[in-house]
Amino acid sequence: MTTSPTVTLYHSPQSRSNGVLHLLEELGAPYELKLVNLRAGEQLTPKYRAINPMGKIPAIVHRGAVTTEQVAIYVYLADEFAKAGLAPPIGDPLRGPYLRWLAFYGSCFEPAVVDRAQKREAPPRAMSPYADFETTLATLTDQLEKGPYLLGERFSAADVLWGTALTWITAFKLLPNAPVIERYVATWQARPSIARVAARNAALA
Repeated sequence: MTTSPTVTLYHSPQSRSNGVLHLLEELGAPYELKLVNLRAGEQLTPKYRAINPMGKIPAIVHRGAVTTEQVAIYVYLADEFAKAGLAPPIGDPLRGPYLRWLAFYGSCFEPAVVDRAQKREAPPRAMSPYADFETTLATLTDQLEKGPYLLGERFSAADVLWGTALTWITAFKLLPNAPVIERYVATWQARPSIARVAARNAALA
């Protein structure tokens, strides 16, 4: 098994892997990119499915081990490169809230947004991962009002996930207008990593 500290990210611009690229930049972690052409269906080839049988990106390989699933990647990288200070450590009172907001995005918020965008009714409450769209959105906006970040004054890897996701979601107008979300996205877009990732993706294109 390799002991190299370099993270290999399977990446396609304008996909969820873009958020992981932002996180790697924010962490100052050594990384290399392996491009996956989604339009050509490379994510469905046997070669890539040997990395992720689901045929999804992002995926990372680090020290010989594969990690898939967006939230798992964020948790892993922020803990692995802890010197950057983007993950409250175990024992920190903010550790639980930090994990909560990472999990809330994938388990509640994104399913609620997708169902609404597809004009699908929320599942019955007993079967729904998010209860209803209005409750889910209010849970987020109430937290952001305490800002500027999800953990108050402390920027974390959770903000990388939410900043990249809300940038995309609001660009496609998948949410009702909310000034607190607009402020949050503007704060995220002002970070130096935004320009670095944009330049990297432009070079790849």
